[in-house]
Amino acid sequence: MTSSNRKIAKITPVADNKTLSKAQKQFNALTKKIDAAKKSLREWQETIPNYYHKVSGEYEELTQLYNSERIKLVQLFDGAYENKLFKKTDKAKIQHLITEITEELMVEQGMTELKDLYNKYSEIDFDTLQQQDNAIAGDFIKAMVEQTYGVEIEGELDLSSPEQMVNLLHEKLQDQKAREEEQQRQAEERRSKRKKSAKQLAQEAKKQQEEQSISQSIREVYRKLTSALHPDREQDPVERERKTGIMQRVNAAYGKKDLLSLLELQLEAEQIDQTHMNNIAEDRLKYINKILKEQLDELQLEIDQLVFPIKLQLNMPPYLLLSPKRLLQELELDIEEIRRAVSQIREELAAYQDLTILKASLKGYKIPKRPRGEDFDDLFFDESTPPFRF
Repeated sequence: MTSSNRKIAKITPVADNKTLSKAQKQFNALTKKIDAAKKSLREWQETIPNYYHKVSGEYEELTQLYNSERIKLVQLFDGAYENKLFKKTDKAKIQHLITEITEELMVEQGMTELKDLYNKYSEIDFDTLQQQDNAIAGDFIKAMVEQTYGVEIEGELDLSSPEQMVNLLHEKLQDQKAREEEQQRQAEERRSKRKKSAKQLAQEAKKQQEEQSISQSIREVYRKLTSALHPDREQDPVERERKTGIMQRVNAAYGKKDLLSLLELQLEAEQIDQTHMNNIAEDRLKYINKILKEQLDELQLEIDQLVFPIKLQLNMPPYLLLSPKRLLQELELDIEEIRRAVSQIREELAAYQDLTILKASLKGYKIPKRPRGEDFDDLFFDESTPPFRF
């Protein structure tokens, strides 16, 4: 019963009735979504370690090399600034380039040793500017997170710690879930204080019985699987090893109350068949669907907890879709871009030793007119390329 033999739990139309009920259709839709979510979770769990390994290796090495070349470039600009060859317009452009590059190196790479050089050419000192930018960016991200996840975050966000932001988001989502459950409990309590009709009492009793039945069903499925597949009862060593692997899956599914996986394992073990799946009672199926919906929500939350820190590090809004494949593709593109940028900036450094070439290049460079902070797209789609090209 390897993964290649894995069977998907679903309900199929029988010969005399080709139309599925609403609950049956919902069951199939939920099992399909859960299967996709589990696949996505596995892919992220496999991709993220590979991603960080490559980032800490080739990407970081190239980035450090690129940054060292950029420092040489701003030092060259600083040395050229007072040269009589450069007029007022030229100096304004040099001033802009120095502040742009040094600010980016300090903000993104933590090179605070460039602060004095930045302050020398900036109208606002770096610390004051950072406080203003962090306040604006924090409010912007806070609003997006609240809108995307439907939670309310009090106070300011700490943009320096993606892990703390993820923990805060998880805490808020759990609080929201707890409030909703409490509101539902209070509503049910208010309803319970009213005089109930015989019909209501019967419905409540039926619901309670269904919940107990489902809980018992999970335990029953588990007992049947362990009875048939327990490796200690197997004499053949090869078969014992196979059953040990299956039992690990059974125990993991039972520990998570993963009813869907337990049903699929029963199908694999041929303890139940498609006829059994097709004949699950409608009232029981509705409650099973409720369990599956909760399981799907938990899977999505687990995926979000893995992906959210990466989106923060990439300056991506939480609502944008990001797949493991795209993450690795973007990393490869970034590596190639930085490699080209290193080659380009070295050409610039060699050429600008002749200040007349630097002056000619400045002539074609225009300082962006857009006010600072006007377009927050830049906050989320950073380009690791120098703003000045020879």
